[in-house]
Amino acid sequence: MEQLLLNIELPTHKTFENFIVGNNKECFDALKNFILPENDIFFIYIWGDKGCGKSHLAEAIQNKNITIIEDIDQASQSKQIDIFNLYNDHKSAHKKLLVTGNNNPNKMMLRDDLASRLSWGLVYKLRLLSDIEKKQALKRYSKDRGLNLKIEIIEYLLRYYKRDLHSLIATLDALDRWSLKTKRPITIPLLKEIDQENLFK
Repeated sequence: MEQLLLNIELPTHKTFENFIVGNNKECFDALKNFILPENDIFFIYIWGDKGCGKSHLAEAIQNKNITIIEDIDQASQSKQIDIFNLYNDHKSAHKKLLVTGNNNPNKMMLRDDLASRLSWGLVYKLRLLSDIEKKQALKRYSKDRGLNLKIEIIEYLLRYYKRDLHSLIATLDALDRWSLKTKRPITIPLLKEIDQENLFK
């Protein structure tokens, strides 16, 4: 059987509104307050596994007069010195700084002085959504789109497709467009026809 090619378009803008909070409400609320001009907190560090939402939240606060440094775990020694100095400059000037990484500041083999600075401010670990939270989010999203997918469809997507929520939602959007165009309902046999190797390219 010839496989179907599905035109998947990942969301172009990541905002607070389209972030699925899950078990990260404390961090989420802190960042929403962080961007307020009257908030006097100058530094936040967030960390977590790939796909937990660090880049999403960093993008959500862009253009808010906040300096953003992502993936500090990948910074070279010379870059770490620059970030250390940048931290001190922002603290002295009362300017805001957000830094992200893949682990606790003291567990990334960073320079001791930089790891110490990163630990001084607010530090939050972003937790990956559980499968139950993903199912709930996808069920709610499909209902809002008028799809009302059966739970076995959502479970199939979680089992065989890219599992980060943005990719899953983009897949639902593409399935919705394809179903409307072809007048075919979204079923597991349909999903089995789709050429997944060409998705997200």
